[in-house]
Formats: sequence, C-alpha cells, structure tokens
Amino acid sequence: MSNKAQEKVEQRLEHIKTVAKQAGVKLTHQRLEIFRELAATTAHPDADTLFRSVQHRVPTVSVDTVYRTLWMLHDLGLVTTLGPERDGIRFDANLDPHHHYVCVRCGLVADFESAALDALHVPDAVKQLGSIADAHIEVRGVCTSCQAARADDPSSTRPHDFKEQP
Repeated sequence: MSNKAQEKVEQRLEHIKTVAKQAGVKLTHQRLEIFRELAATTAHPDADTLFRSVQHRVPTVSVDTVYRTLWMLHDLGLVTTLGPERDGIRFDANLDPHHHYVCVRCGLVADFESAALDALHVPDAVKQLGSIADAHIEVRGVCTSCQAARADDPSSTRPHDFKEQP
C-alpha cells in the first residue's frame, strides 16, 4: 500500500473513531478492529466477509457484532451501502465523491472517480419523488479477469454467477 493510500486509511479510521466517540459509542476492541478492517479495504465487503477478516485477529467477535457495528456506522453516516439486497448489502467507508464498477460475474466492486458523472443533474422527475440524500453511478459489466476466464472457457455462459471475493 502506498504512503498516500495508507494516510487515507488512517484518515478514514480517525474520522470513524471521532464521530463514533462524539455519538457516545463505546470504542471497544472488537468495534475498533471492525472499523480498521473496513477503513483499510477497497473491496466493499459484505458483513460476512468483514466478519471472517476480523475473526482472524479477534476470534471472539460475532457476526452479530459485525452487523450491528456496520448498521451503527451507517446510521452515523460513516458508511454507505451498495449493491442489490438479494446478494447481501456491501459497505463502503470511502465517503469521498466516487462511483462503482460492479462485475456481474464475480461480484468485484471497484471505485472510480469522474468529474463528469459527479456533475450530472438529477432529473426533476426524481426530485418529485422526494428529497435526495445522495446519488452515485453504479456501472455494471464483466471485469477483465472474468472476460479472460470466459475466453479460456467458452462453455461459461451464466453472467450472474457471483462468487465471494477474497
């Protein structure tokens, strides 16, 4: 990880800790490890993936603690959710303006930035539905790794075979 990326992770972690503490949230060892894991990843993990990652360092953490911590962070505005609910909600600690590329084959989620997309006007028809808290673009396709794998295995035709990311 580059120094700049490490600094960004530390900034995210400090921001999470500061806001949580100001909200009266007790900063337990388990919560801090969940915060740390979430701030350090760009994989947009779902709660179960995050649980397995944290469990390596904190064997006593429960999946329930991870879920409750993620929803607490969501309620505090410290993470956003993305992706279809049927496949498990994924969490993102990067609150800077950005968009997502989602591979419909393997489930890879990657951030990308675009000033042009940031400047898109939300149509009045959407505003008539209610207030708008946030808008971002989720681009879906087949990632280069899956395209290469598919070229090697032409019998693979199901585009929605999601697999868990390491």
